[in-house]
Amino acid sequence: MQQKNYINADGSPSSESNFETNEAKLHELIGAIWKGKWFVIFVTSIFAIGSVFFAIKQPNIYKADVLLAPSESSSGGGLSKMAGQLGGLAALAGVNIGGAKTSQTELAIQVMQSRQFVETFIKEHDLLIPLMATEGWDLKNNELLINKDIYDIKTQKWLREPSGLRGSQPTAQEAYDFFIKGILGIGQGKDSGLYTVSISHYSPFIAKQWLDWLIEDINDVMRERAISETTQNLAYLNSQLQKTAVADMKSTFYKLIEEQTKSLMLAEVQEEFVFKTVDPAIIPEVKDKPKRALICIIGTLLGGALSVSVWLLIFALRKQ
Repeated sequence: MQQKNYINADGSPSSESNFETNEAKLHELIGAIWKGKWFVIFVTSIFAIGSVFFAIKQPNIYKADVLLAPSESSSGGGLSKMAGQLGGLAALAGVNIGGAKTSQTELAIQVMQSRQFVETFIKEHDLLIPLMATEGWDLKNNELLINKDIYDIKTQKWLREPSGLRGSQPTAQEAYDFFIKGILGIGQGKDSGLYTVSISHYSPFIAKQWLDWLIEDINDVMRERAISETTQNLAYLNSQLQKTAVADMKSTFYKLIEEQTKSLMLAEVQEEFVFKTVDPAIIPEVKDKPKRALICIIGTLLGGALSVSVWLLIFALRKQ
């Protein structure tokens, strides 16, 4: 069959000619893929089977979460009102009488993710082994599965090979990085402003226990900070009160002392100092990940795309 040549008035190929050329290339591409269909099927099947085995071998990860709201003590209550009324005089006197609710709550969130807090949390609750040496969880016996290549339970020694500045036992920096990137999750609702804090682990019981400890510890740390700061403020205000003879300044100091005393009483009494639990953590009954079906789908698609690409490359080289 004789091929028709379509040329525009200016000598360039017409759109009909380009269309026929593209159609011919598409037919050639489909034909090439069809010739290598068994190769594509074989490679895709290998990837599909491999992704299934990979997905099955992945241990279940459970996630416990808790819904938190800023407590009244973190908002300051009457203290925040006094801060607006007497903020200038308090600053002049050298006293910090508290900030807004968001700043205090956001400070607690940052402290919760700080290196010092996380390292202290891991050390005080003895979490290094279940954090860094576990590889799964035995559902029947409710026991953690320890990686024998990393830690020996009988001798209680770390067995991994030292690397650089990191020895056999994981360092505090390693534990911190793993905890922040793989264990802890913090999110805030845009509309409600409430915080969701979560802990992920192989064991649902450990995930819930660690989360309870975490919320309790951050409230304790922030309360101790507030007590220390308020105590220092009271000591300073009382010393300045003894030095001044101006009636107006004495009245201001008395008001500041009153508000600081209220703040100190709240800090000493209130357990949920920064965060008030709206929805407490429960033991999760359903795994959070891995998404095994998604892993299988992605593995199969990856195998199909790779096999087609390799076959087309082989076809092009043969053609040349």
